[in-house]
Amino acid sequence: MNNDEKEKRLNTDANLSAQPTKEDGKNSTDSSANDDNNTTKEGKSLSGYAIVFGTPSKDLGGFTEVIDKGALDGVDLSDVYMVNNHDLSQVLASTKSGTLKLNVDDKGLHFQAKLPETTTASDTYENVKDGNVSSMSFSFAVAKDGDTFSKNDDGKVVRTIKQVKSLFDVSVVAIPAYDDANVQVDKRSYEDFLRSFNKEEDNKKMEKTIIDNTNSETRSFENYIRSQGEQRDGLTTESAKVVVPTEVINDVFDLKQSKYNLAQYATVKNVGTAVGTYPVATNQTATLATKAELAEIADVDAEMFKGVDYKVVTRAGKVYLSNELVEDSEVNIVQEVKAQLQKLVDNTDNQNIVSLLTGFTKVTASSVDDLKKVYNVDLDPALDKSVVTNQTGFNWLDTLKDSDGRYILQPSITAESGKQLFGSDVIVISDKLLPNSKTGALPMVIGDIAQSVFIARRNQVQVQWDQFDSYSQGLSVIIRNDYEKIDDDSARYVEVTPATVEKTA
Repeated sequence: MNNDEKEKRLNTDANLSAQPTKEDGKNSTDSSANDDNNTTKEGKSLSGYAIVFGTPSKDLGGFTEVIDKGALDGVDLSDVYMVNNHDLSQVLASTKSGTLKLNVDDKGLHFQAKLPETTTASDTYENVKDGNVSSMSFSFAVAKDGDTFSKNDDGKVVRTIKQVKSLFDVSVVAIPAYDDANVQVDKRSYEDFLRSFNKEEDNKKMEKTIIDNTNSETRSFENYIRSQGEQRDGLTTESAKVVVPTEVINDVFDLKQSKYNLAQYATVKNVGTAVGTYPVATNQTATLATKAELAEIADVDAEMFKGVDYKVVTRAGKVYLSNELVEDSEVNIVQEVKAQLQKLVDNTDNQNIVSLLTGFTKVTASSVDDLKKVYNVDLDPALDKSVVTNQTGFNWLDTLKDSDGRYILQPSITAESGKQLFGSDVIVISDKLLPNSKTGALPMVIGDIAQSVFIARRNQVQVQWDQFDSYSQGLSVIIRNDYEKIDDDSARYVEVTPATVEKTA
């Protein structure tokens, strides 16, 4: 599953109810009404269940889905919005303001929302009260390895959400069933699950474990690991090294799987040669000229593409595997290798990308106004800009307030950090990866990372079994790639030395 993307899911078993004010409740004399429908001095409110545990969804394209009872354990519910039809311009309540109360119980996620005095809220309230709207929806992101696929006794595939990473919003909706807008499941994990079955007996019987995967090349790779490099049948070898199967490497290089890899924002291309030039579309300003009948088409006098020269280099690392892991047949050893390879790739990408980003034109700043100048004047408005900073820089930004006491950063359900600056996502990386300057200045990069950084990647990964030292062994890994700057005008490296007192209008 794509761990960084938001999914939306419908809940038709919402028990959605509207609670009127005293004035609205003058004619509501039915003594059988439950407590939720009693009058209140706090104004109109809605209550119900945004999520119901263990209840199968409608078909999501070959499988159904259930939310496990413990899926919300540890999830931060302190900044969740309640909106109308997932429209963030139609906010009904929020946990941060205290107008939305969320409580996880044995049934699911119960909510109680105090509605504001707005037209949207009033219309929503009336629609719920009259029964026109009875469903809830919620948008969320699944934690890494937070979902599993299995087959039930009827042979139907079921996806179980074991752990939610983030809950973004709960929404009152009128849609009576799942549709394309609601179903945003990344089918990759589902297709991986299906590939774990024997193709000739597909949908007839489930194999005992994922380790029994019938993909012969992947199984051969597992045998290679478990035999500590002795068994190579079914694998491609080059220069005495084993070429890691494509299915394994595709997952490792799938940037959507990684929570913390700056390469997901860069321009990444697979290249077939070790040295070459790759054309990358730039932020060009070319226009089309008028053409007379029968006349030749004039050349576009602008650089629409920039040729980025690359030269992939060999980068080596180690995947550590204990004897216990190798010998335990119940352990998915291939998944363990994938996880360690992914971490190596993430670390390598991040280090090289940060090195490039901090090499862009340096600007000094001491206030938000200085940052605004970089954003508004130094950089082309057509760029798809982001703000990259470290933990210390983010903390400074996150605590800034304007003259009316309002925080400068705006909430965002699309940004990994949950915040935006000037309408652009804020990306936060560790102080260790992007340290403060020697003078203590806070580092920030403002710009379009896709226009700034090019990654040339040779997807072929080679490994060999090695005894690293007297105590450890595993796979020596060789990966080949290159990192290059694309456009000098696409980003600025800013070092911020905050003023003693920040005042922003």
